[in-house]
Amino acid sequence: MSEKNREVKRSARERLQQEREADKVRDKRRRTLVVSAAVAGVLGLVGVVGLVAANVGKDKGGVAGAAGPASAPSGVSGKDGLAISVGAKDAPSTLSVWEDFRCPACAQFENAYRSTIHQLEKAGALKVEYHLATLIDGNMGGSGSLRAANAAACAQDAGKFAPYHDVLYANQPPETDDAFADNSHLLKLAGKIDGLESAPGFRGCVDRGTHDDWVNKSAEAFRTGGFSGTPTVRLNGEAVFPKKGSEDISPGNLKKWVAEANKSRKAATDTPSDGSVPASEPAPGTPGGTPSA
Repeated sequence: MSEKNREVKRSARERLQQEREADKVRDKRRRTLVVSAAVAGVLGLVGVVGLVAANVGKDKGGVAGAAGPASAPSGVSGKDGLAISVGAKDAPSTLSVWEDFRCPACAQFENAYRSTIHQLEKAGALKVEYHLATLIDGNMGGSGSLRAANAAACAQDAGKFAPYHDVLYANQPPETDDAFADNSHLLKLAGKIDGLESAPGFRGCVDRGTHDDWVNKSAEAFRTGGFSGTPTVRLNGEAVFPKKGSEDISPGNLKKWVAEANKSRKAATDTPSDGSVPASEPAPGTPGGTPSA
C-alpha cells in the first residue's frame, strides 16, 4: 500500500472518530436539556399544588392541613368539655350518664326514671351530666346514634337539650331500624318541643352535622374509658345501674341514695334553667318500672 493510501485511510478514521465524539457531545447536551425541562416541570407542578393547597386552607378559614377543634355545643362541662349538664350547676350530687340514643336499655332507663330524675333536678338535689356515645352505630351499622347525638347537641345550643333528649327516647325506633339517621325525622321530632324547630340556627346545625366532631370525641372517650356498655350510670362516681352495692336501683332507692349523699353536702343555690324542664308529654312505659340491663 502506498504512503498516499495510508494517509487517506488515517484521515478517514480521524474524521469518523471526530464525528462520533461530536455525536456524543450533542446527545449529552440533549439529555441535559430534557432532564432540566422535566425538573422544571416537576418544580412548577409542586408550586401549583402548594398554591392550591394553601388556597384550600384559606377557603376553610385556616392553615392548610391544620385540624380545627371539635365543635362543642354551648355550655358543655366536665372533663374535656364532653358533658351536657341539666339541673342546678352547684347541685350537691351529680348523676353521670353515658348513653346512646339508639340503645334500647338506655331508653328503658330514661323512660322509667325520667320523672324521678327531673324531680330531683327541680328540687336542686341533683344535676345530671349526659355523655353521648355511638355504640349502636358501631355494633349494628348506620349513623343514627351520631345523627341523633348531633341533633341533641344542636338542641343544647337552643337551650332545649333536656326536652329534646326526652322526646328522642320516648320515640326511639327499634334497634335495627336506623330511623334517627334521617335528619328530616329528627327535625320532625323537634316539632314536638315548643320553639325548638324554629330556633335560630337549629335546622342548619342538624343538617350540617355541626357537632359531629364533638360527638365523635365523646364516643372515643367512651370507647377508651373502660365502660362495660350503655347506659353507664354513676352517682357521685359510684355505679348505681343496675344496682348500687347490694341494692337494686329503683325510683325510691335513687331518691334515697341522693338524700343520703346530700346530708353531708352543701345545698344548691342556683336554680335549674328552663332547659332542664321535662317534655310536656307523659313518659311512656310503666311509671317507676325498673329497666333491664
